[in-house]
Amino acid sequence: MTATHTADTHASHGPAFPDPLPRIPLVWGPATYDSLSEQISEITEKPQPYWWWPAFLISAALMVGGVIAATYLISTGVGVWGSNNPVNWAFDITNFVFWIGIGHAGTLISAILFLFRQKWRTSINRFAEAMTIFAVICAGIYPGIHVGRFWYAWFMFPLPNANGIFQNFRSALLWDLFAVSTYFTISLIFWYIGLIPDLATLRDRAKGRLRQVVFGVLSMGWRGSTRHWRHYEVAYLMLAGLSTPLVLSVHSVVSFDFATSLIPGWHTTIFPPYFVAGAIFGGFAMVLQCMIPARAVFKLENVVTVKHIDVMCKFIMATGTLVGYAYCMELFIAWFSGNPYEWQTFKDRAFTGEYVWAYWTMMICNLFIPQVFWVKWCRQTPWFVLIVVTFVNVGMWYERFVIIVQSLSHDLLPGSWGQFYPSWVDWLQMIGDFGLFFTLTLLFIRCLPMIAIAEVKGVLPMANPHGHPVPADKYLKGEDGQYPTADHAMAAEYGAPAHAPTEVRPSPVPVPAFIATPGGNGTPWGAVAEFANGTDLLAAARATVAAGYTRIDAWTPFYVHGMKEAIGRSRSRLPLFTLAGALTGLTAAVAMQFYLMAYYYPTIVGGKEYRSWEAFVPIFFEMTVLFAGFFTLFALVGLCGLPRFFHPLDGHPTFNRTTQGGFFLTIEARDAKFTADGARAFLTGLGGKHVAVVEA
Repeated sequence: MTATHTADTHASHGPAFPDPLPRIPLVWGPATYDSLSEQISEITEKPQPYWWWPAFLISAALMVGGVIAATYLISTGVGVWGSNNPVNWAFDITNFVFWIGIGHAGTLISAILFLFRQKWRTSINRFAEAMTIFAVICAGIYPGIHVGRFWYAWFMFPLPNANGIFQNFRSALLWDLFAVSTYFTISLIFWYIGLIPDLATLRDRAKGRLRQVVFGVLSMGWRGSTRHWRHYEVAYLMLAGLSTPLVLSVHSVVSFDFATSLIPGWHTTIFPPYFVAGAIFGGFAMVLQCMIPARAVFKLENVVTVKHIDVMCKFIMATGTLVGYAYCMELFIAWFSGNPYEWQTFKDRAFTGEYVWAYWTMMICNLFIPQVFWVKWCRQTPWFVLIVVTFVNVGMWYERFVIIVQSLSHDLLPGSWGQFYPSWVDWLQMIGDFGLFFTLTLLFIRCLPMIAIAEVKGVLPMANPHGHPVPADKYLKGEDGQYPTADHAMAAEYGAPAHAPTEVRPSPVPVPAFIATPGGNGTPWGAVAEFANGTDLLAAARATVAAGYTRIDAWTPFYVHGMKEAIGRSRSRLPLFTLAGALTGLTAAVAMQFYLMAYYYPTIVGGKEYRSWEAFVPIFFEMTVLFAGFFTLFALVGLCGLPRFFHPLDGHPTFNRTTQGGFFLTIEARDAKFTADGARAFLTGLGGKHVAVVEA
């Protein structure tokens, strides 16, 4: 439809509103549930493409270089680094903060955008979540190796040690340890829960016994039951709610490593929001850095569309502008404050010092170059976007380098000023980190679905029960027969969306009326029928409940809205377990910190009394989120009755479609109204196909 500007002839109704433009779908072309499963799953099922082994060997070789550098460092000592006095933190903490920042985009895309119901995230969230985990792994190397004596790295954790001294819970460095470890754990849980339905898809598509066993174990016997989906959706929501403040806290706590010190250039309150904005900025850039080549080589342009890239470029432009504003405000406040030490540090940083080149590299890459995304062509041209985000990643690394190295090299006393010169170990360790990151990324692409299959199916046009199919010749066109915008024309080139199937595909083998289960007891488990689409299944479920059946369930490849209510299920009790976990974590954090800091080893820090609790708040929060995440995962597994590796329905010839594109309804024999012949006849009367009674 096209916009109209004519006034309504009925004056009492007021002027007419413009007609809305046709909505461009999130997945382009005639994709179906089955074709989408095949397109994404085949990436892991077919032999690796010709370029994969060279790319993997190169990245693995770089990773081995990092292992050599770390081994040499541990065996020799931190003196092999170029760090010196006064620059005692250099490449190690620069790379640590850089990788922590890269890891922010995954949680933002998965959690925050999920809470805002931004469905475009479904095509990129899996890739972003994986990058979060790999980036935090790269970052986690440095707290261990930069202590010098690696075998004492466990002293970082609040455990009894030979010296009888516990950690200082009022230290920002210990807050950092709790924040990063909690962030990694919650991100891993979030990633794994999102993977479960797709792992089940790979299990049901597997031809070899090894793949069936591996993915069967990893998916814990997931089969797409609505009883499972109702707990799953709530668990995902709980974890998104937990992760949203967590993603804001992590880089805020990392910034406290600097902001709580007295070093000029560090001692500033702008660091927490500045670091968070920069982390999102760099994280989105790295997602595009990896996603654009993968999108091209695996031909995923219909799933990760130009519009996805366009929206992500807008995020980069917005957060880059915020970061640039923070750069300018740092300079202004240093001058306006009248503090000679601050002003001298920033003047040296931007205009007169030895690291001016690094500062202006940072400014050009992070502030000026991303402004090209104001131009639509720049946002929608993948090769150009790839060049820009490469500059952004370079600029974000230099930002951390400037903040850390330049500030330390030019501190309060001119007599202690000095420069940092990286050694070959510094360079090799940094290169090895990138090798580790890209090695893990390549293995992820090869072994696991890099697109969230179940979530993308839920946003296909055919999954919308209220959608109205449009003829192919009118797809995305206005009433005048023209495309309203260039974006509509671009999407239409991929073809009109496929309509929801109206017929059930034939079974590869005849479906008997009674299906025996190996080792069965001769009694029926229940009756099962397959339906063509989610809308038909929803109507059949409502009719079944209306007929008096109570022990029913629906099995679907994605969560069908309204199905939970249709089969008579109430809201999930899972949030109660999340709350119990949160209270448990908070209690443990309170007991641990007060016991160790006020009783077992009383410590005065900064003149505060033993029981001052304000500095304990960061660890209160981190442990609350950590325990809540674990309880959510365990509650999901328990409430869904997982793991369950064998089920009577597995013997049905077409039931493995339920994780790909099949829709099934079951009536259990435990139902008071159940009879084998009656249930089979009833399901057949509803239009079900491949109806059978399954042995328990």
